[in-house]
Amino acid sequence: MEEIGVLLMRPLSNYLQQELSKRFTLFKYWEIHYESLKLHADSIRAVGGGGGGSGGLGTDAALIDMLPRLEIVSSHSSGLDKIDLVKCKERGIRVTYTPDVVSDAVADMAILLIIATLRRICEADRFVRNGMWKQKDFSLTKKFSGKSVGIVGLGRIGSAIAKRAEAFGCSISYHSRSQKPESTYTYYPCVVDLASNCQILVVACALTEETHHIINREVIDALGPNGVVINIARGSHIDEPELVSALAEGRLGGAGLDVLEHEPEVPMQLAKLDNVVLSPHISAATAESRKERADLVVASLEAYFSNKPLLTPVL
Repeated sequence: MEEIGVLLMRPLSNYLQQELSKRFTLFKYWEIHYESLKLHADSIRAVGGGGGGSGGLGTDAALIDMLPRLEIVSSHSSGLDKIDLVKCKERGIRVTYTPDVVSDAVADMAILLIIATLRRICEADRFVRNGMWKQKDFSLTKKFSGKSVGIVGLGRIGSAIAKRAEAFGCSISYHSRSQKPESTYTYYPCVVDLASNCQILVVACALTEETHHIINREVIDALGPNGVVINIARGSHIDEPELVSALAEGRLGGAGLDVLEHEPEVPMQLAKLDNVVLSPHISAATAESRKERADLVVASLEAYFSNKPLLTPVL
């Protein structure tokens, strides 16, 4: 397969680059210029990465048009928001992704953000490091156990979050495009109603046109001054200016955010708030899940070019 060109969209890991280089002719998007890419376009039959998440470019219509022999996009992500699926379908380009390998890591992160936000752990850390503990006691925080948790998107990750929250004695409710007949959790067809009936709202759905800014002012106000919103999905699920103003004005109790709308840009006002816990889009970035994702990207390409069934096909 060495003659098959694979375009890797961003430097995801040395391990992935090495594994691809062993099997294919690897082109690194971040190292080649536009003119060089055009020069090699006829050699490139696959794109690695380029699916979703922060950093790097996706597989959009412009890139697809530049690659006349493109046959498959093997995404390194569980999200597909940076792939032009319509264009891929028109061209007959196959698409795969890595949906299962990150579920546990992302669900773990969601629970971490919930507890860190409620217990104000980042603020408490600064309190100790800055010597404030010698001067006064830290103010009271809130426990997680027994809280009502609403989940927007009860897919693989949402279900994994629900399972973990149940272990803390939490009641679970959810919103999704349709009710899950196998679920015993309370279903709300309207996100506002879900927010009105929970104390912690976790965003765990895919980013689509319908879910863009699904967490808006109405939802935030329904959650209220004692509520907390957690986002481990995509930054654009939340109307960020509305979130920042609600947190600053006390209309929302707190937020735990692994993703931002225009990452890596962080609104200055958001960064200054003590009722917010921020992390740099790392919920899926564990050593274990990164290797598993890389292996699946490579295995998908090997399967395709060996005329074997795709492991995780989208198209």
